Amino acid sequence: MAIHDIVDVQTTDCCIVGGGPAGAVLAFLLARRGVKVMLLEAHKDFDRDFRGDTIHPSVMEIMEELGLSDRLLQLPHAKMRQIKIQTPETTTTLADFSHLKTRYPYITMLPQVKFLEFITQEAQQYPTFQLVMGANVQELIVEDGVIRGVRYRGGGGWHEIRAMLTVGADGRHSKLRQLGNFTAVETSPPMDVLWFRLPRQPEDAEGGMGRFASGHIVAMLDRGDEWQLAYVIPKGGYQQLRAEGLAALKTSVVEVVPELANRIEHLQDWSQVAFLSVESSLVQCWHRPGLLLIGDAAHVMSPVGGVGINYAIQDAVVAANVLTKPLQNHHVELKDLAKVQQQRELPTRIIQAFQTLIQKRVFAPILSSNSTFQPPAWLRLPILRDLPARLIALGVFPVHVDEC
Repeated sequence: MAIHDIVDVQTTDCCIVGGGPAGAVLAFLLARRGVKVMLLEAHKDFDRDFRGDTIHPSVMEIMEELGLSDRLLQLPHAKMRQIKIQTPETTTTLADFSHLKTRYPYITMLPQVKFLEFITQEAQQYPTFQLVMGANVQELIVEDGVIRGVRYRGGGGWHEIRAMLTVGADGRHSKLRQLGNFTAVETSPPMDVLWFRLPRQPEDAEGGMGRFASGHIVAMLDRGDEWQLAYVIPKGGYQQLRAEGLAALKTSVVEVVPELANRIEHLQDWSQVAFLSVESSLVQCWHRPGLLLIGDAAHVMSPVGGVGINYAIQDAVVAANVLTKPLQNHHVELKDLAKVQQQRELPTRIIQAFQTLIQKRVFAPILSSNSTFQPPAWLRLPILRDLPARLIALGVFPVHVDEC
């Protein structure tokens, strides 16, 4: 390790790297129980375009348990009560959340930046919480095979945070996953996604919708006064699409969603389009002595179903439930970290299997231009009709906040 001019050295009970949904919620949960926690975020603010903006009923119920749901819903948001798939021939309801037994029978469409600002502001009321923006973590502190904290650059130089536990919640391109030499098993989704926005008009349908045509898929998410659109392309097809030009993209979008013809000209430059290389992976072991991975750092999710933010928050809740007492007692063992993975790995595997099934059985044939969408027969069976809605909205197993 290079010798650095360390500006300062601080100590805390838990150092969380990554101020996304998993890191922010875990920091809040630990701080409210009196655990000293430092949340390190590499960026100077939370405002990134086209992050996951879908808060599912499972997370709204968690917010209710924390006494935060009413205040959260005071922020400007939209409600998605159904997900429909429309083809030139038919319209099919894939998921109807109104049938679910929950106080929140809808998906809350809320910009992630607003959610993160809300959670971190709530955490500020606890004296044991500290947020550091612009903290670019570069190194792990390793002593006798145990992770004892991190070193980061920011605020005029190098800083050292020494902690009983370090948590990597720094997303799909996790630095801590890399530094900790964790091994991830990757799958091969058949698609990538282009994200962009167009105005939404009062006469437009509400909620979320997938528009399928032979060779093309467009997902539409209701953001109140605008549509957030996902144009799904075959894996590796982005450079060819760029070469064909923006006009070709706009023509293709209008072919699938004709009612966008009167506003597609709002898309004027490639800078308005964000490219997402769709990935899906699962780290084999989420922990080392003194270090735990959660959220996308432990399992990168496909955007299918918009479940990523919700599984990350559920990871955070389970981590807080399991680790609060060990942190309060200043003694965190490897078995404690393993218990978090034991509770979260199976539901993660199940939802990733569901995403893979949708990608292979629905998306891949359509993108290859060999077929159009045919609604599966089981969607007409009452006993199975609510299954997609339950799986997307509530997850595999319910997660609740333990009161310690």
